[in-house]
Amino acid sequence: MNDDVTPPGTVRSRLRGALPAAMKARDMTAVAALRSALGAIDNAEAVDTGLAPSVTMGDSEIANAATGLGAGDVDRRALSESQIADIVRAEVTDRRAAAAEYERAGQRDHAGRLRGEADVLSAYVTPGA
Repeated sequence: MNDDVTPPGTVRSRLRGALPAAMKARDMTAVAALRSALGAIDNAEAVDTGLAPSVTMGDSEIANAATGLGAGDVDRRALSESQIADIVRAEVTDRRAAAAEYERAGQRDHAGRLRGEADVLSAYVTPGA
């Protein structure tokens, strides 16, 4: 992960910084929202499989394995701050939509939890946050 190079004040750093505080406060709604958003960001940075080195048949001990030190290494995608904010906004939108579905199904507890998670995340992507 890019923990060492995340500039302070970015959406990611604020989410990461808020997680330990939420855990200490035992705010499970915030913990769930923050972990999920950070996971979504990490998933978006996953390696594009089209960029992986091509594998050739050769003298390798393991069939179809890339050989050589670092031969299979591919850098993760680098997301801009606006892309990260868009991911968090999408998480907020998804939670609000799911909450509406739960509300229609009569499951107000689940709907309330999802709305709470959406509120937690929206605080990190609204102007002035």
